[in-house]
Order: sequence, then structure tokens, then C-alpha cells
Amino acid sequence: MMTQEDKDLLTRKGISEAQIAEQLACFEKGFPYLKLYAAASVGNGILAPDTDEQKKYLDAWEAYTQTDKTVVKFVPASGAASRMFKNLFEFLGADYDVPTTDFEKKFFDRIADFAFYQDLNAACQKTEGKDIAALVAEGNYKAVVAALLQAAGLNYGALPKGLLKFHKYEDGNRTPVEEHLVEGALYAANRNGKVNVHFTVSPEHRPLFKALVDEKAAIYAKRYGVDYNISFSEQKPSTDTIAADMDNQPFRDNGKLLFRPGGHGALIENLNDLDADVIFIKNIDNVVPDKLKGDTVLYKKVIAGVLVGLQQQAFAYLQLLDSGKYTHEQVLEILQFLQKKLHCKNPEVKNLEDAELVIYLKKKLNRPMRVCGMVKNVGEPGGGPFLAYNLDGTISLQILESSQIDMNDPEKKEMFEKGTHFNPVDLVCAVRDYKGHKFDLTRYVDKATGFISHKSKNGKDLKALELPGLWNGAMSDWNTVFVEVPLSTFNPVKTVNDLLREQHQ
Repeated sequence: MMTQEDKDLLTRKGISEAQIAEQLACFEKGFPYLKLYAAASVGNGILAPDTDEQKKYLDAWEAYTQTDKTVVKFVPASGAASRMFKNLFEFLGADYDVPTTDFEKKFFDRIADFAFYQDLNAACQKTEGKDIAALVAEGNYKAVVAALLQAAGLNYGALPKGLLKFHKYEDGNRTPVEEHLVEGALYAANRNGKVNVHFTVSPEHRPLFKALVDEKAAIYAKRYGVDYNISFSEQKPSTDTIAADMDNQPFRDNGKLLFRPGGHGALIENLNDLDADVIFIKNIDNVVPDKLKGDTVLYKKVIAGVLVGLQQQAFAYLQLLDSGKYTHEQVLEILQFLQKKLHCKNPEVKNLEDAELVIYLKKKLNRPMRVCGMVKNVGEPGGGPFLAYNLDGTISLQILESSQIDMNDPEKKEMFEKGTHFNPVDLVCAVRDYKGHKFDLTRYVDKATGFISHKSKNGKDLKALELPGLWNGAMSDWNTVFVEVPLSTFNPVKTVNDLLREQHQ
């Protein structure tokens, strides 16, 4: 039963009672596994362009940036860094006082190699009246960790990753936000040197992001001869999802309905609000210092070149179909393009008359398009590239998480385990139709691809609902193409000690 207080809360969030009913039904019935056709691999859904082909794609992207089209670099940046410091939080709460685990020993052995070392030193002097060396010498390791994580010191345990010092440079150390600004200048500038970068942030950290950008953007604009247009947005309250108890009824905390953020799939709304032709998407923590940016920049331009080339061809075919002046051979040529270049197959098309086939082709060609970089599998956790069946019986390329695959089915489990590539979240998207109108991206989400996880609140178990993921179900009904990119373009920071890896030093 909805109380008046519940209804007022829904109104404030912009959520309807029908949405709540729909979400509770998801807890009741769960989500179906996706039906797999095959794992994608080079030659079967993944392009691996050679040097000559790369040159062609680089030229295509270069030509595109000389037009009046709008390119945006979109960076999901609201994630808190708390998980990065899980091991150090455990050390603070441990019943021993000296580094004992391999992780703790490595952190202290190489503490001077972190880009935040000088800041931490100053924080220790502020909180303890001693520098790091003095605290370590007297065995007061926990004071150093406290100065790193807690509010009296650097407060890194509560900040988002985007604001932490990641990389050392002669002229000052950089945060991921700054590395993304530099990247934007290197592959997303238009002919007038305009670089649009959009960060999604959490409301409480927005002022900190804004302050950092206000302080640093002009420095990089001058260095790279560009003009930044930097914007921010927050996950919309209307994308929060209701929490349920173990009986699939709305979970209440002190009598109030409990809502939770809907996961990164909620960002399809933020993406939809951007006024752009082409949008790059890349996670906040996947950045490298300048000396290693070569591969990143090269392959960003390559996948963008693949995208604009395919889009131009799709647009030309759509205009031809619109004209009504096409031959049977041309219709078959368009079908080949859809099947061979966009990897969208339908076993039923052979039974269609030309007129029906044209309707089918227009529907499939006139939708958002994305090209996704895929790296060779080296056992990193994460989703992977597959050919999967869609609700309409077609087979197309999809990025799937392990939770979407029935691991009790030996054949499907083997497909997942033998997958040659995985998803590093390296996308470039085309979001306008052939008439220049923006697609409504919310219409291309497969709502049957959400995810239920188990959490707790104040000691009570609850079920949480994640919306279809941004690069999974939220883009399920897009035209999708995969391109192999080198492992050197994938350098995420999952724990603080990852910053000690060679790539981040």
C-alpha cells in the first residue's frame, strides 16, 4: 500500500507508481539469460585492421573532424574510490599495527612512488606533526593510512577516483580528470580546436570537480592549443530503483521506501541529453601518463574512423531506399552490408518479398550505431563480446556480463570461458539519424537485461535492482561493431597498488 508520504517521495523523484510495479515484478520473475549464438572473435564479429586499413580509418576520422559535426567525450566519473582502498581500510581495522599482508607491505615499500606522496606527507604533518618517514620509523603505520583515507587528512577514502592524484609529472602531478582533458585534446578536437568533455558526477562532488576544472583547464587549453567546453551532469533521481525485501515487497527503512542508484545503465539518460553527433565513452580510471598515450589516441581515432565510415554508408543506403528508385540487386547489396559489416543476421529474411525486406532494412539501418574496442582476454574480470539472439529473432553483436549467461549450461559456460576478448569500455557512438535528428536512446534499451543483487541495510537483507547496463542492455538495440584494440589501451585502477604498475609510473 502506498502512503501519501510514499507518493510525495515518488513525485519528488519523478518516478511513477507504474514504474514501481514494473520494478517489483522484476524481483518477482527475475531476468532471463540471453540466448547465445557464439562468442565473437577476430574474423567472427571482431575486426582487426592492418596498418593500411588503419590509415584509411585515421583519414576518415581526420576528415570528419574538419566538418561542422559535434563530438563529445563522455566520462562516467561518479564512482567513489572507496573500493580502491578496501585493503587499507581493512588494515586500519586490523588487530595488528605493522604491514603484514603482501598488499600492505607493497604499499609501504613503494609509498614514495605514488603521485599523491607529497600531499600525503603534508597531510601527515598536519594531522600528526610528523612526516611519513618519521611515522614509519616509529611504527605508526596506521597514522599514515588514516591521513590518506580520512577527512582530517586527504579524505581519499570518500572522494571519487577522478579527483585523486594518479600520475607524476615534472610540472605537477595529474588526476584522471586532467588525463581525460589531455586525451580529449588529442583525438576529439574539431577544426576550430573546440573540445567538448562531459563528466557524470555525484551531486556532493560536483563543486570539487568544477573547482579542479576551473583551476586546470586553461593550462591544458594553452598547452594543446584547444578551447575546452566542459560540462557536468548527475544521475537522475528518476533512474533510482526501489529496493525489495526477501518477499519482493518494497523495502522500508524506518517506514520510508528505500531507493538505490540504478547502476551505470541509468547514464543512458545523461547520454540522451547530450547534443552531439559522435560521442566517445571511456571510464574515468582507464588513463595512462603521456608517454603511453600513443596507442590510446591512435586506436580512438581508428574506431571513430570505422564508425563514421559505416554511418556514411548506412545513410547513403537509407536515402536510396527512401527515394524508391532502387533495383532488386541494390536491395540485396544493402542486406549484405547489414549482415557482413554490421553483423546483424536474420534467418527469416530469405522468405521476405522485396517490399517487406525494404521495411526491415530501413528499421535496422536507422538506429544508433556504436563501435567498441575489444582487448584480448588476459583473465581480467568483465563482460565480453558475443553474437546473441534478440527478441525479434535476429542475431547481432552484444557485450554481455557473466550474469547474463546461463553458467549451468555447459555449452554457454564454455563459450564464456573460451572467449578470446573482453570489454574494456572503449566506445564511440553515432546518435543521429540520416535526416539529422537525434535518436531517443531510451527507446533502444532491452528492459529484460537488468540485474538483481543482494545487499543489506542496517543489518536487514534486501534485493537491489540494477538497470540494463550502459554498454550492455541499454544499447542492446543499436547497430554494433567490434574492433580489436591493444591491451596497452586498457589500464584501469581497481586498487591503490595498481598505481604502482609500470603503466602508471
